[in-house]
Amino acid sequence: MTTYFITGISTNVGKTIASAILVEALEADYWKPIQAGELDNSDTKKVQSLVSNSKSKFHPNAFALKTPMSPHAAAEIDGISIDIKKIKAPKTKNNLIIEGAGGLLVPINNTQTVLDLIQPDYKVIVVSRHYLGSINHTLLTINLLKEKGFDVSIIFSGNEHKTTEDIIKKMTNVPIIGRIDEEPYFDKNVVKEYADEFLQNQESHNFF
Repeated sequence: MTTYFITGISTNVGKTIASAILVEALEADYWKPIQAGELDNSDTKKVQSLVSNSKSKFHPNAFALKTPMSPHAAAEIDGISIDIKKIKAPKTKNNLIIEGAGGLLVPINNTQTVLDLIQPDYKVIVVSRHYLGSINHTLLTINLLKEKGFDVSIIFSGNEHKTTEDIIKKMTNVPIIGRIDEEPYFDKNVVKEYADEFLQNQESHNFF
């Protein structure tokens, strides 16, 4: 079984939707180690509401913080410190999708970042969304992951921007799993359509 870590080039780039699609495609389990804010409508609940299959399990957060801020700051407001030793991946015999918080170098405490949550055997999927500066953010993210020796691939999200996506493909030379368009809404049916499409891409590119 394989563990996939979903990270983004920034916040609000589409990690949660991408995670839901991958959970559905692989009938994988899902885990968000650190949730900061929106506890009543957490990312785990969002993914669960978008997944149709009955095989996937949704594992509890290691840390559920009240404030929608960087984890280190949200934890300080809650009067705690995030100890990375307490963040242990759930035991499962299934594929596992792990969703990070924000980007790779988001601090989780005074010395460690989200990058420190990624184990050497994880496959890392970077969600990239076009905005002014996104090429730089994408290349920085992917180059850091490649320097660390990770198996990296990309999902593009949002409206297609060909010149941005083309230069990222050329300069990173990593596999592109697919793209998630700017949809009017996402529900189980839309997620299932994307899951099927990603699996079809997989047949020719072998990312999973």
